[in-house]
Amino acid sequence: MSDALSILAAARDAGSSTALRLGERSLTFGQVADMVRERMGSLGLGKSDGTPYPLVATNTLETVVAFYALLEARVPVLLLHPRQTEAEHRAVLDACRRAGRIANADAAAVIHTSGTTGEPRGVVLTCTGLIASLRASAANLGWRDDDCWLLAMSIARVGGLSILTRCLAARCSVAVAPAFDARKLPGWIEQQRITLVSLVPTMLVQCLDLHPDWQPPPALRAILLGGAAAPGPLLRRAALRRFPVIVTYGCTETCSQVVSTPYDERFESARHGAGRVLGGAQVRVVDGRIEVRGPMLMAGYHGEPALDPQLWFDTGDLGAFDEHGCLHVHARRADLIVTGGENVYPAEVERVLEACPGVIAAGVFGVPDDVWGQTVAAALVVDGDAPTDQVLIEYIHARLARHKRPRGICLVTQLPQTDAGKLDRHALSTLVDALRPLRAVSRPGD
Repeated sequence: MSDALSILAAARDAGSSTALRLGERSLTFGQVADMVRERMGSLGLGKSDGTPYPLVATNTLETVVAFYALLEARVPVLLLHPRQTEAEHRAVLDACRRAGRIANADAAAVIHTSGTTGEPRGVVLTCTGLIASLRASAANLGWRDDDCWLLAMSIARVGGLSILTRCLAARCSVAVAPAFDARKLPGWIEQQRITLVSLVPTMLVQCLDLHPDWQPPPALRAILLGGAAAPGPLLRRAALRRFPVIVTYGCTETCSQVVSTPYDERFESARHGAGRVLGGAQVRVVDGRIEVRGPMLMAGYHGEPALDPQLWFDTGDLGAFDEHGCLHVHARRADLIVTGGENVYPAEVERVLEACPGVIAAGVFGVPDDVWGQTVAAALVVDGDAPTDQVLIEYIHARLARHKRPRGICLVTQLPQTDAGKLDRHALSTLVDALRPLRAVSRPGD
């Protein structure tokens, strides 16, 4: 393994530098390395036989030390999300046992993600892939000696995991928060002297709403925003308050981001879609589908044939490049709504709805229909001045083709979210009984 991902090598390189901040407590790389040596002994870690080691990945010192110990011993870690139920953990463990040992000696971690069928698949990430990913990120962000990255998302997700690997390789510090709390975010940033933050759009919305007068300190040089589509209105709202937002696009299978807003454009990210392709990655769009190739790609799915590194990986996402080389992501393939033979991308409809005055957030989904196959529906979060049906209809008619217009809507106080803070599209279908018709008016030519 490269010294980049070795905590023992980090202790030799920067033993007295701060590695972790946990509230008022700080630990140097040397201190963390001592804990890792002790943990390796207590776990009895020897030569790995390729069996993943399960770890409930809480945002705690214990988890971080255990992860570094497994990484040092070259034992692949099976990351279990702490917010999942015991039954869900058992399902993942059973799937892992059925898949057997991992033959790839470079395997570092297994993270389960749902595919188009909804069944979890174990994504096998390698040390080589993680290093390629962190180098691509560093080429865009750069590093400063005083950098400290806030870890407020789960380590069981690739976005959280990559914070640990990036900072370990750079010999920079991580401030570990037990969980994301929008109320505490400004305090964390200022007290811990945070320079880098990773958020999903929902988290950024909560921060903007709860702290309308807060201005990020100059030391906060970037907010990486990924994991879900970043609406244009949100990015423009953040830009007005001088939030340094870098939009990212990637997936678990690509060890996190492969596309990102250029660092120098972080105060104008709305102009760049998901951003430009990072160094080392190759991204193309074939028939509307986003495909990726490069050294940061996963080894394959646990228990399935290894990927051919020379072949392109179909992400399942839909998008397009603009004339400036920026990627615009439309939707996940599994989210595609097909109505009357026409394709509807939920993210596109959501962007239109969320730009309508009075609409705070929108979740668009398909409803089975005997005639059309599916019809378009939307769950809306509105403010006190919710638009009337008439206003909403006129707004939609001016911006969406007929087959893209929602036929049913429901009002909710909050859209359903996954453990990672993303819009839970699968859960949107449970709102079908709450839908009511959007009362259309007759328009010439319709």
